Amino acid sequence: MACNRSGQEQRAQQVGAAPEQSTTATGRSPLETRDANVPEQRPTFPEQTRAAALPASPAVAVTVLAKGLSHPWAVEPLPNGDLLITEKPGRLRIVSATGQLGAPIQGLPAVYATGQGGLLDVALSPNFSADQTIYWSFSEPRGAKGNATSVAKGVLSADRQRLERVRVIFRALPAYDGDKHYGSRLAFGPDGLLYVSLGERSDLGIRPQAQQLNSHMGKTLRLTSEGQPAPGNPFIGQAGALPEIWTVGQRNVQSLAFDASGQLWSVDMGPQGGDELNRLEGGKNYGWPLVTFGEEYSGEPVPNAVTTKAGFVDPVYYWDPVIAPSGAQFYSGEAFPAWRGNLFVGALKDRELVRLQLEKGRVTGEERLLSDRKQRIRDVRQGPDGALYVVTDESDGELWRIAPSAGPKK
Repeated sequence: MACNRSGQEQRAQQVGAAPEQSTTATGRSPLETRDANVPEQRPTFPEQTRAAALPASPAVAVTVLAKGLSHPWAVEPLPNGDLLITEKPGRLRIVSATGQLGAPIQGLPAVYATGQGGLLDVALSPNFSADQTIYWSFSEPRGAKGNATSVAKGVLSADRQRLERVRVIFRALPAYDGDKHYGSRLAFGPDGLLYVSLGERSDLGIRPQAQQLNSHMGKTLRLTSEGQPAPGNPFIGQAGALPEIWTVGQRNVQSLAFDASGQLWSVDMGPQGGDELNRLEGGKNYGWPLVTFGEEYSGEPVPNAVTTKAGFVDPVYYWDPVIAPSGAQFYSGEAFPAWRGNLFVGALKDRELVRLQLEKGRVTGEERLLSDRKQRIRDVRQGPDGALYVVTDESDGELWRIAPSAGPKK
């Protein structure tokens, strides 16, 4: 069992040390060359961090479809090529495939738009073409008790101006008087069930609830389309356990994506160091705050934490320094054949789009894209045209379309 920290004295002696050798198992140099936040830590297995730099992707064409968005949080492509966009202050809009920005859609419930809270993710019903149903997550004010993440659904009107039959179908418990770590990605699986990620609300007092089965904090949930616990959930019938829980021990997951085989993956925000890519399996415990490759923002160790421990799932990959991951998409389109099967992750802190190559369940290469634009990438999704669509978390946020470059004009 590896210790998370071995004392401030040892840390001072080792600042600047790399967490592993200067070349990877591929023989290529690792992409990440910055000093680690916690340099005395070592990966549990060789491919767990600092993957080899991938050969540069072919040139891409970036089209700015929309500007002037207020901290957009999610982009969801519609079947006709238009795009749904959420803005944290509480607005849901449609941007046409040609970039026309629609008026805010009416009918959404009030949001707690403070700190990291607001209108968050949005997802289409698996039967959207027939039922026109939209799901969204948001930080909901809960009166004197504080606030918490909730999930609602509604039907898009024929004129696409409002949502009808709006209902809140799930409310995370407990409510808490804070403004951080709502988590809140939504992903429908091949099983037709709704997977929801929930943060642990950050503060030291509530953080341990990520390990407690009587709290939704720091969990991934598996729900029916009506917000009920999905049949077969791993903790159904266990005394004191909430039946919606699918996985345990996560910090602030803002990235959920299914791969081509139907496997669910998450990317969890670490503290200072220790962003994690995890393969999610029902009933498993992913460790936070007992197991982490991170440290507190103060530079102090996470109390009583280690980097690996029996009974907890090791991350498939971690970043130190962190990228601050948000949004995720496994690429499966025709526009970029070389990218098929690759995982794309938005990077808020590093202001880039991260591309990971995975082989046999391990990360074998990493590339950073769109670095020159220097904007906080909040979400990335693949459209029906095979392009990638990205929103940037800025006060003057943008929506980008990433497509193959046509090359220089002749």
